[in-house]
Amino acid sequence: MEGNPTIMRRSALAAIAAIGSASLLVAGCSKADDNKNDNGNKSAGANAATKDVVNASTKKGGTVTYELSDVPDSFDPGNTYYAYMYNLSRLYARPLMTFQPGAGEKGNTLVPDLAESKGVPSDGGKTWTYKLRSGLKYQDGSAITSKDVKYAVERSNFARDVLSLGPNYFQQFLAGGDKYKGPYKDKSAKGLSSIETPDDTTIVFHLKTAFQEFDYLVAAPQTAPVPQAKDKGVDYVKSIVSSGSYKFQSYSEGKQAVLVRNENWDAKTDPLRKQYPEKIVVNLKVNAETIDKDVLAGDAIDLGGTGVQAATQAQLLSSAEKKAGTDNTYGGRLVYMAINTKVKPFDKVECRKAVQFAIDKVSVQTAEGGPIRGDVASTVLPPDIPGYEKSDVYASAGNKGDEAKAKEQLKACGKTSIKTNISARSDRPQEIDAATAIINSLKKVGIDASLKQYPSGKYFTDYAGVPKFTEKQNIGLIMMQWGADWPSGYGFLQQILNGSAIGESGNTNLSQYDNKDVNALLEKAIGTQDDAARNTLYTQIDKQTMDDAVLVPLTYFKVLLARPQGYTNLVSTAAFSGQYDYLNIGTTKK
Repeated sequence: MEGNPTIMRRSALAAIAAIGSASLLVAGCSKADDNKNDNGNKSAGANAATKDVVNASTKKGGTVTYELSDVPDSFDPGNTYYAYMYNLSRLYARPLMTFQPGAGEKGNTLVPDLAESKGVPSDGGKTWTYKLRSGLKYQDGSAITSKDVKYAVERSNFARDVLSLGPNYFQQFLAGGDKYKGPYKDKSAKGLSSIETPDDTTIVFHLKTAFQEFDYLVAAPQTAPVPQAKDKGVDYVKSIVSSGSYKFQSYSEGKQAVLVRNENWDAKTDPLRKQYPEKIVVNLKVNAETIDKDVLAGDAIDLGGTGVQAATQAQLLSSAEKKAGTDNTYGGRLVYMAINTKVKPFDKVECRKAVQFAIDKVSVQTAEGGPIRGDVASTVLPPDIPGYEKSDVYASAGNKGDEAKAKEQLKACGKTSIKTNISARSDRPQEIDAATAIINSLKKVGIDASLKQYPSGKYFTDYAGVPKFTEKQNIGLIMMQWGADWPSGYGFLQQILNGSAIGESGNTNLSQYDNKDVNALLEKAIGTQDDAARNTLYTQIDKQTMDDAVLVPLTYFKVLLARPQGYTNLVSTAAFSGQYDYLNIGTTKK
């Protein structure tokens, strides 16, 4: 997923106490006067939302507008894998667990959502049981049951030919998951036998191996309930049934989504959501520069949450007054370039190492917006993920590349030159600029890479995430940005390094890396109960991956967000890549 820095797991008592804390929305850095001040966040100061809630308010009404430069992979909670959609989807889709709204790493606190408490493990962590809250209802007033959660997991993980965009952890780890064909092919009422629903409020997951971080897994929107009778497969996105505080009033594919209050949402069943705005509008395919202008005018929030464009960044940093309205924080992400091990000659480690040594990472950092947008990276794990250990296998003077060593590795690979293609997302100017900087570095050592641009919304479904496509198009190098699916080494590494995660479409293991030792270490780690021992295994995986040179770490991503004036309850959360938590944002505007 594109986002999640980390924190160690908190206790259930601390999490529950945090949910009930009124300070979440009343003790912000800057209090909004509901009657007088539309600019309550103006004087909050730089990075204020990374420390506390800015412009805290309980004012209801108005319209909150989000804008995105492309289209998301999907609004379907069971068929998405972007951090901003995990964030936004909680407004209309409640998973079993979720992350508490809170500043910085406080936002990584895992709390119950549909479930009344955290999961109860048994059988050494191979069985997990959850009880649903009482009184849960869909937008039409019908009851939400454990069977709907079971079905949601089945459709999102076991029908990859229909819904391929989200992760497939449940398919990988549930007992019998490798044999179950999914609800669209399986017409029996039983479904997957390793998910049991003994009554309407209990759901039990039986795993084939111990999974000590399972509470994080069920925080994915894939556990948000879906009534089977209302499911339309890939077309469910056109008529999503809400379990959250908002429901869809309209949905125009590729253009706009409009959400309004769900009248059958009951605050008594939900200690997290506040239902402040009357309406939420999501506008798609808005020019990136236009988004910046709208944000600065207080008319919108950048849904993607990747930060302002280069020209806007220079404008905001030009004075202390303008900088006071920004938030700059680590996004818990790694910006990197995957080296496709299935595209020759990158099936040879020496050719991959030639790429590693060739790249001037400072030029890449500059292209991305300078140090304020990320520190030069040398490991797979970012510094704020457990298991990180400082290391630089392909060190060069000033991080500017080592042409001599690159050519040495190229010679060891049996090559004097290589011709390949590099992919990047067409609607991400900074990613294109970074890819261009890489192309210039590679050219100096005899590697001729041509840029191929593809849209974000289909980057994984149709292009970079389709192994057959990348091999046919000779795409040996793939631009990527990655954040943990949940705040742990496993949540960061599994979907980009484990061979079992490689898929025919929607693939995020872009290197197609399938190392039996790494696969085994990942399995061992997730079954290890002791945190320190588990984190040591993540460090080993990082080192092995770098030795195999299957991806090039470029920068440890940082985001520079502009706070839109008049918007309330703004808090930058580590749980969603430094983005503002979208759960309770409101507005003082009419």
